[in-house]
Amino acid sequence: MADLEAFRKDVQAWLEENCPPSMRTPMSEDEVVWGGRNAKFKNPESKQWLDAMASKGWTAPTWPAAYGGGGLSKEENMVLQQELRRIKARPALNSFGIWMLGPALLEFASEEQKQKFIPPIVRGEIRWCQGYSEPGAGSDLAGLQTSAVLEGDHYVVNGQKVWTSYADKADWIFCLVRTDKTVKHDGISFLLFDMASEGVSTKPIQLISGYSPFCETFFDDVKVPADQLVGELNKGWTIAKRLLQHERAMISGMGLGGALSGATGQTLAGAAKEYLGEENGKVADPIVRQHITQHNMDSKAFALTMRRVQEEAKAANDVSATSSVFKYFGTELNKRKYELLIESMGTKMLGWEPDDTYDAAEIGNTRAWLRSKANSIEGGTSEVQLNIIAKRVLGLPD
Repeated sequence: MADLEAFRKDVQAWLEENCPPSMRTPMSEDEVVWGGRNAKFKNPESKQWLDAMASKGWTAPTWPAAYGGGGLSKEENMVLQQELRRIKARPALNSFGIWMLGPALLEFASEEQKQKFIPPIVRGEIRWCQGYSEPGAGSDLAGLQTSAVLEGDHYVVNGQKVWTSYADKADWIFCLVRTDKTVKHDGISFLLFDMASEGVSTKPIQLISGYSPFCETFFDDVKVPADQLVGELNKGWTIAKRLLQHERAMISGMGLGGALSGATGQTLAGAAKEYLGEENGKVADPIVRQHITQHNMDSKAFALTMRRVQEEAKAANDVSATSSVFKYFGTELNKRKYELLIESMGTKMLGWEPDDTYDAAEIGNTRAWLRSKANSIEGGTSEVQLNIIAKRVLGLPD
């Protein structure tokens, strides 16, 4: 305990010296840091904060120090996260590499691959995207047909992926490919390659929200060095399933807390007071007030449960099918959050472009509400999650 208290004091002193003032304020969407070789920083202090956290390995605090991580114990990481929350510090880095790929590499990659790929993830130097879903292989992911044929010291990749998040902005891709067409699950391999490779092209997909975070991604005779195969040949499905557990745990966090994803970062209660009025410091409409209170209680209970299970998983060095429980509940919670916003804002949620009737924040919330509908599809549909919960968690028969 004394060691942890000493560690806490060291963390507090370091944060006070290294966390810039603007990094302790709510973060707008256009200041989110994704890193990568083409990264742009609207706020220069975002780069300062990223570099400082990366120098400590605290963008990935529990990863081994040998690969650039912080090397912290779960208890030390708990202290670090508490202190970051205390000063309301922004995330230094948003990264599919940290949320999904890195844990898979730590488990399945060769030592040479770990040394090559993990430190740049920690430092935010490489922005990754995920090549999983295909036009004919969505919920049935194992039906994918993008092929990789070994020719000498490299694979030749041909095919198409879809719903590839930020593929048009990513530097590298972790990609599922078919290396054996005679079997289904046991014919899939896991490749890493540069999105700047000849033969790779992307096309953004515009969503109903008006945004285009997803892309179609095409591979035409793309040459990938054979040493960028992760794990064993034709054993990529094992890696894919484990990585999906990490992805689902990440997506489940979308439902946490009362803050909204629009331009203001306003809470549900704050929005309700603005549009419905307040009495004695409370939301005036008792029904909406009750709904918001229940949502906040559910969010808090969910956050505490997630934190407990994540700490247990780190201690056991495992991620289980319970990630599907969190993914299902978290995405439903996030969608409910935006339905509550509609209750509060009413017709102010009907605008599409800013004008004299609707301001930019209101438009942002409308589009975020539409975007939330995809939560129950991405990372595995809610129907898929319920099947996994039934089989892997509850042990029900097929």
